[in-house]
Amino acid sequence: MTVQTAVSFEVYPPRSPDKLPGLHDSIRALDSVSPEFISVTFGAGGSSTRDSLDVLCFIKDNTHAKPLAHLTCVGTTREEAEGLITSFVESGITEFLALRGDLPEGETEHRGELHHAVDLVDLMNSGISHSAAIDRIAVAAFPNGHPESASLDEDIETLLTKQSAGATLAITQLFFYVEDYLRFVEKATLAGVTIPILPGLMPITSPTRLARVLELTGEKNPHELDNRLQDTEDSGKRAEIGIAWCADMIRDLVDAGAPGIHLYAFNQHETVLSALEQA
Repeated sequence: MTVQTAVSFEVYPPRSPDKLPGLHDSIRALDSVSPEFISVTFGAGGSSTRDSLDVLCFIKDNTHAKPLAHLTCVGTTREEAEGLITSFVESGITEFLALRGDLPEGETEHRGELHHAVDLVDLMNSGISHSAAIDRIAVAAFPNGHPESASLDEDIETLLTKQSAGATLAITQLFFYVEDYLRFVEKATLAGVTIPILPGLMPITSPTRLARVLELTGEKNPHELDNRLQDTEDSGKRAEIGIAWCADMIRDLVDAGAPGIHLYAFNQHETVLSALEQA
């Protein structure tokens, strides 16, 4: 890696136990670049709580990185969320990403008492016996707006509310152009956001992956990247295109003063480490 900056990664619990050794190998490889933390995603409504905690504990016990737990709150009661946070803290997990999350599969109504990420941030900071042990509370930020928000200003107001509740870090949703991040950070700073806003990136190495990412995030199609990926059927060349795009973004973001780089690894270390190496 030619650029010098704080780095972090996101992984997720594998859907089948036979993929766990491969994830462990990837986590060890990611640790080779001394990441500040490695975050682990969390299933809707706590559907993968045990799996998430197992991966977090592996990171804690086998790497130098801090394990950061994703937690979602929609569909849970305050008591359920308190119990979940306490169980993670008792296992030695003291850094969290507080998210609203999606309803569990099959549910259509928001039950429970926690409806927004800010409710979870507030809960982490007060009212539970282990709140003093929590070292970091990260939240999500959306450089191009949350799909359900009326405007970017509304997103920034939401981020300010999370900051006031005790959030200490923001991590952005995936984006494809550095200018989008810089515009968002400028507007957020002018509005009073003082917590670091960490840019979230992923090397996109196929048109299929790009389409899936756009479906999940609601981001607009980056046509230049899409066209480059569509112009070849060679998977190796597509990987080179996606890695180079991400590496250019990393370099430009670091030059612009970003507080670090967060990479969505998709449980594969090769592409994200190659992007860092080329940056």
